[in-house]
Amino acid sequence: MHIPRPKYRSPLRKWLGKQFFVLRRKWQWYFGSKKLARQRIEAPLTHQIFQHRSPLLRKLKDVDMYLQHNKVVNLQLAANRISGIRIQPGETFSFWYLVGEPTKRKGYLPGMMLSNGQVVSGTGGGLCQMGNLIFWMALHSPLEVSERWRHSYDVFPDVKRSQPFGSGATLAYNYIDLQLTNSTKQNFQIQIWLSDTHLEGGIYSDSPIPHRYVIEERNHQILGEPWGGYSRHNQIFRQVYSIDENHLIQEELVTENHAIMMYQPFLDQPTDR
Repeated sequence: MHIPRPKYRSPLRKWLGKQFFVLRRKWQWYFGSKKLARQRIEAPLTHQIFQHRSPLLRKLKDVDMYLQHNKVVNLQLAANRISGIRIQPGETFSFWYLVGEPTKRKGYLPGMMLSNGQVVSGTGGGLCQMGNLIFWMALHSPLEVSERWRHSYDVFPDVKRSQPFGSGATLAYNYIDLQLTNSTKQNFQIQIWLSDTHLEGGIYSDSPIPHRYVIEERNHQILGEPWGGYSRHNQIFRQVYSIDENHLIQEELVTENHAIMMYQPFLDQPTDR
């Protein structure tokens, strides 16, 4: 599948479009039919369903490290609003409903953000790392990913990447959200915390679950585009196994990813001299 060349849109058109979608999302929050999770309890629920972590600081090409350090501050502020949230049966977790707008007044600092595939500085930048973490944990739980947006650009090479390409979730206040719906009969809880070196999180419940989940990447390919760039594609599948018999119960396609690559995908081979 080829990706069309990105279209140029004027700053005014982008600003007007953003305001429209922000207002529409707020209308959905306050007048929509979804029951949004909002209750926080400090202590984790009794059963840990899944836990994951990701490094706080990474040396990235052409990215100033101060943006990485500012990101740590932003992640801690967001974690304070999310950690402990309980998702009761029938409720939906919304990242932006809980975190709110990341503004300077609230203490958020300039961090790394992506705009049309380019690295820029913006207040509250770096929160996508938390979106990636929560999405990956949700795939290993019975929670339903009811809204998730994929990254449109693949900005950095797979240096020390431990998860498949496209297994994260991008965020932009507030219309590009990450939402998880609890369609089960048990309570779930998200815990997020920061260590000295990692962003860490876990999904907990008040009772054990009878399944385990395996995430698998398939059909990965890199294509040359007719307009001169490269694009990257894959599919992410989830396999559900019974814990007691280790029997495959079902397999489902989680998502298809299609992204424009912002780096050279093929390295030149060294030549003998």
